[in-house]
Amino acid sequence: MKEERFFYCPDARNGNCLSKEEAGHALRVLRMKTGDYMTLIDGKGSFFEARIIETTKQQCYYEIVRETKQQRPWKGHLHLAIAPTKHMDRMEWLVEKVTEIGIDEITFLNCQYSERHDIKIERIEKTVISAMKQSHKACKPHINDMCRFTQFVKQQFQGLKFIAHCYSDQELCPEGKPFLMDALNNYQEDILILIGPEGDFSRDEVELALANKFQPVSLGECRLRTETAGLVALHIMNLNNRTYRDATLN
Repeated sequence: MKEERFFYCPDARNGNCLSKEEAGHALRVLRMKTGDYMTLIDGKGSFFEARIIETTKQQCYYEIVRETKQQRPWKGHLHLAIAPTKHMDRMEWLVEKVTEIGIDEITFLNCQYSERHDIKIERIEKTVISAMKQSHKACKPHINDMCRFTQFVKQQFQGLKFIAHCYSDQELCPEGKPFLMDALNNYQEDILILIGPEGDFSRDEVELALANKFQPVSLGECRLRTETAGLVALHIMNLNNRTYRDATLN
């Protein structure tokens, strides 16, 4: 049985030719030829079984055989907002893993203690597309450019809003910080969580988030690196969804 080949083609339904980059991978790396079948992903929730009908040195033309919709295994809109680390390879690793697990949106935050104040969206997008194909996801997460923390937390968001920070004093946490899974409590709608830089959010940033109705939460007893905290938070949100789904099936 031949291995199924996945290609990102955002206009798969209305087009008939792979992008130059995807065509190069199909023809030069995988040595695909006319008559071979492949699976196209539009990033909007659909797979397309397609057959190669013509090739040139740089182009790969196809025809659609059938379309299959993929239902997401989680409910609501899962949004991770995180301050990027100094070394972007750690953020690329995070983006790859959260895409594999399942996420809808990622925003990069410019915080008071941030070590990085700009990112290359194109590089992040390539990581997302690669992870989406490898994990057989039909929906591509939306990637937002860098946003100032003070602006981001004042925006309107639907659903629950959390901030994971390391402060534990009564002034910032008069009622303590519940574990994220407990705070979710099988909630199945939109969820946004903020993850700070290596030096954590500043006190002023935490106070601003709380003033804008963000709930403080804990990700456990261990102190986590930024990319680890982002991965743990997203995994908990997915486990919360799975716990609810499994409960409704029994």
